[in-house]
Amino acid sequence: MNTHSPVIRRGRKFDQVLEGAREVFLRDGFEGASVDEIAKVAGVSKATLYSYFPDKAVLFREIATNQCDRMADEILAMLTEDCPLREALLIAAERLASFLVSDVAQGVFRICVAERDRFPELGAAFYEAGPRMGRDRMAAFLECAVADGALQIDDVKMAAEQFSELCKSTIWNRAVFGIQSEFSQEEIRNVAENAVETFLARYGVAQD
Repeated sequence: MNTHSPVIRRGRKFDQVLEGAREVFLRDGFEGASVDEIAKVAGVSKATLYSYFPDKAVLFREIATNQCDRMADEILAMLTEDCPLREALLIAAERLASFLVSDVAQGVFRICVAERDRFPELGAAFYEAGPRMGRDRMAAFLECAVADGALQIDDVKMAAEQFSELCKSTIWNRAVFGIQSEFSQEEIRNVAENAVETFLARYGVAQD
């Protein structure tokens, strides 16, 4: 089995293709999304589309990776070296909670679950781009906080996973099961604040 990812060529219409494909995937699902429709919505020829992406699976993986990278980069851009730990965790929690219940994140997640048996590589790709990458970046941040004496953690990867799960409280299940599709900033803030307080209660170091 070939475990190497195909090389993706980038060009001036690369983002245009991604935007069109994202719209079609979220609307029609993976199996229902045709290359013809993606090319039409993106406003490119099939030849142009195939010049960037050899197949739908590669295109879908790039969309998942692109969205997760954007979210992670937005969080990192808001953090500065002098940002207090509690504030930094709150920023991360708010952005993560908002992303997890966004139309894009929920749509990609549903596609991965729906196509898990027929196209297991989709779920694997989303896991690598989303949960695993997020965990590793959070773990790196936590390691720095531990080194500074602000947190006491034996297993930073486990702690990073726990932080992510805390950011799902009350809103994730409501979004996944279609109970609620829109969440106010107040709801997101409440989840984030509780996540941070719970996390610090477990791993925070009391300051004299």
